[in-house]
Amino acid sequence: MTYIVDDKCIKCKHTDCVEVCPVDCFYEGENMLVIHPDECIDCGVCEPECPVDAIKADTEPGIEKWLDINREYSETWPNITLKKDAPADAEKFAEEENKFEKYFSAEPGEGD
Repeated sequence: MTYIVDDKCIKCKHTDCVEVCPVDCFYEGENMLVIHPDECIDCGVCEPECPVDAIKADTEPGIEKWLDINREYSETWPNITLKKDAPADAEKFAEEENKFEKYFSAEPGEGD
């Protein structure tokens, strides 16, 4: 088992999860984070830290797409290990659905 980040993170990009990760397996895109599934040690400390419930176990039904996305982008996006401020308009997007189709960006973030 591993953990993944789903589309609830898009345009919210809180980094509370990054701060508690003992193995630094988070990677930053322009408008979301992903977890490298081969680096994640399945400790689960990140999951309750996410204020928008974007972190899920890969054993949940329908999560395969997100496992592939997390794997793909964690290979190219920069590693992030430090907490940053969430985007100013994060609250506006917190409850929005279908954010992947509307807003996903494959562009890398800044990293640390």
